[in-house]
Amino acid sequence: MKTTLTRRPVVLAALSLLLAASRPAPAQRASRVARVGILSQGGPPPEGTRWPVHGIFVDRLRELGWTEGVNLQLEFRYGHSTAAGIVAAAGELAALKPDVLVASGTPGIRALLDATRTIPIVMAGAGDPVGTGLVASLARPGGNVTGVSLLGQEILAKASGLLHELLPKARRIDLLGSAVNPANDYFARVWADAVRMLGVEGRMVIVPHAEDIEPTIAGVRADAIVVLPDPMFVTNPQRLFDACLRRRLPAATTGGNAYAHGGALLNYSVNFDDLYRQGAVYVDRILRGANPADTPVEQPSRYELILNLKTARALGLKLPQSLLLQATEVIE
Repeated sequence: MKTTLTRRPVVLAALSLLLAASRPAPAQRASRVARVGILSQGGPPPEGTRWPVHGIFVDRLRELGWTEGVNLQLEFRYGHSTAAGIVAAAGELAALKPDVLVASGTPGIRALLDATRTIPIVMAGAGDPVGTGLVASLARPGGNVTGVSLLGQEILAKASGLLHELLPKARRIDLLGSAVNPANDYFARVWADAVRMLGVEGRMVIVPHAEDIEPTIAGVRADAIVVLPDPMFVTNPQRLFDACLRRRLPAATTGGNAYAHGGALLNYSVNFDDLYRQGAVYVDRILRGANPADTPVEQPSRYELILNLKTARALGLKLPQSLLLQATEVIE
């Protein structure tokens, strides 16, 4: 009995020490300040504010133990919706040598990857990271990039199917992209498969610059279009969809609620707030020692369908009840 009574506390103490050593130290106790660089493909928000998704990202980091001004420093750079601007912003961030870099969308992530092959890069959403060469595979990214995928191929097919459900007599549906996106060749191939499955014609139409939005839309000869998420379009939604209305061209998007509220007929996409929340989880993992090469890329779990009744009325379209019942949001 004496042996048992004297050894048991020692064993328990040893186990406690072992468990404590294996548990990550709370971020609040970190002796150094972690630096995170965030690349936004568009322009900066109004002075003194942040874009809502960036606020969500920072809030999630705080929940995970990383607080600005305590153990976290954030650096934001903006690409101003141009290829040159995105590349320049990526280069500026990489030159700061932060602990982690973050971006959403293929153009920004590609620019960061071209700027550094050593600093970990977290994707807060990318169309198809394997198909566009950002990672070797979802299970084993193999380089300095990991994060959350957008499943671009599946989303485009779904969005085009929903649009065709609204317009069953449509014979041609085009895909609208911009010259900024390095993944255009990939999306053109994906689109060819999508329209083939629907039994309609379609091609990819490229907008060279923001000032070309209106003449490009005016020259579209399709019955409808699907708009890719792109920094050029997300900063000019009113311009884009006003041009579509003048042309009486129904437009679907895969870029989130900003497009739907800007005048798109429908939006089918992931929930972009979720992408940034999960992106913060990846940043936390890397700051605590995870290797991006061995950290699997995750896929979205939540999707949303937003319908714009105001745009439908302007186009003289009646939305079927079957589609309205699927919607997560209906804009009156």
